[in-house]
Amino acid sequence: GDKLDWPRLRKEKKASAVWTRWATGVVRRPWLSTVAALVVLVPLGVVAFTMQLGYTPSDSLNQSGEARAALTTLESHGVPTGVLTPIEVLIPAGQDADAIAGELRDLDGVFAVLTTEAWQRDGATLVQVLPTVETMTTDGRDVVENVQGAMDQFSGVRVGGSGALLIADINSTYGTFPLMLALIALITFVMLVRAFRSIVLALQAIVVNLLSIGAAYGVLVLVWQEGYGSEQIWGVAALGSVTTWVPLMTFAFLFGLSMDYQVFLLSRMREQYDETGSTSDAIVTGLGRIGRLVTCAALILFLAFMSMAAIPEVDVKVMATGMGAAILLDATIIRMLLVPALTAITGRWTWWLPSWAAKALFVAPSPAASAVLTSKSELVSTR
Repeated sequence: GDKLDWPRLRKEKKASAVWTRWATGVVRRPWLSTVAALVVLVPLGVVAFTMQLGYTPSDSLNQSGEARAALTTLESHGVPTGVLTPIEVLIPAGQDADAIAGELRDLDGVFAVLTTEAWQRDGATLVQVLPTVETMTTDGRDVVENVQGAMDQFSGVRVGGSGALLIADINSTYGTFPLMLALIALITFVMLVRAFRSIVLALQAIVVNLLSIGAAYGVLVLVWQEGYGSEQIWGVAALGSVTTWVPLMTFAFLFGLSMDYQVFLLSRMREQYDETGSTSDAIVTGLGRIGRLVTCAALILFLAFMSMAAIPEVDVKVMATGMGAAILLDATIIRMLLVPALTAITGRWTWWLPSWAAKALFVAPSPAASAVLTSKSELVSTR
């Protein structure tokens, strides 16, 4: 019963004083708040466009143990780590295997080409190409593509191995990613327009979510692909790429979670606006009521993912770092700064839903207010 709420340390009749003051400051200086948020988010989003996908290279192995000792022995004898990821070339019957092997040896990035009679069946021959760099890296994929290009002139020759599998995996997984993103954004936009009875709010939600995801990708690139902090914090050198499946997982998790945060915040704003007709009052009251909830929930998730980053598996570290950074950025810079600032800038148009759109979505229309209620006296009254 009521004892579940004991001891009640906080009264819920009024919004949080701290978050109310914060929201009032954002509403008073919306352009400054927007610029401050974009100064962080836009550079990270730009960095995200340099992302390279791959698998974890051998350099990320623990600095001790049998695996590290074996790798060190190979390198000390002049054997490159690329031999750990051979490129397999299947030559069908009727083709000159020796001539093809000779052409493979002349390609850039090839350390050695191996073939034996044990790898021959019914006239077909399997040739192993040992690259100088691991095929899970960006440079290694270039070697695989060179091999594939060179083999195109020979009918029936097939190129396989972990590098070829990685290229096919990236193409199949991310080839239709822009289409999937557009479809998800469209469906989400329609649902949000119907829920909030506002075209502008729905559009803002989509844009800030994409900014949040782009910023999270930028953190992944800086920390793991470029190595800023990865070696100092986790003892792992720059990977040169981001684990293939991590961006997709980050998108799926973050888009859903950030939309939850957005719905919490905007729902309270919409309720307050319907009650008072004041945009600034809706922002201040909504953030004052929901700010504490969103930040506490985000902090719990952030700490959970940071604990996952302590696991020795590097792929898990990459995922945990991306998730943790995404949640932290989304719950602070996005929801607590950028969203209220944009809402204050759009003012009365924030709540606009024309009659034709309302009729199509079976909801009541929401015309823009006749004036923007952001006077100084109104802001003072919301304290």
